[in-house]
Amino acid sequence: MQSKAVLTQTEVSRMLAAARDEAIRNDWKVAIVIVDDGGHPLALERLDGCAPVGAYIATEKARSAAMGRRETKGYEDMVNGGRTAFVTAPIVTALEGGVPIVHEGHVIGAVGVSGVKADQDAQIAKAGIEALGA
Repeated sequence: MQSKAVLTQTEVSRMLAAARDEAIRNDWKVAIVIVDDGGHPLALERLDGCAPVGAYIATEKARSAAMGRRETKGYEDMVNGGRTAFVTAPIVTALEGGVPIVHEGHVIGAVGVSGVKADQDAQIAKAGIEALGA
């Protein structure tokens, strides 16, 4: 039998705060979602000025990163590289901004961000994840 790490609410709150701080520091109006390894939401915050659809897109980015065990940028790169049929893949969002949370080689969740440019969404997500090491 194996044991696996899980995110606590304390860790989720720390990641959400760090991601929010990164967004506010850059004046980016985004939605931030943190999910567990099955893609189930643990936290969602939509900053003032972010379009309502941002919450939906951020959730799908986080789910795709957690369940796919990879950054959603990889899916976006596939589509942009010509594998356009990939956009029909079920439960996968091919938009950059979903980043898995990896602990001891295992994906234990993900952060998804939506609202600004794709690389900026990913920057915010990674800032949140980096807070786990602090």
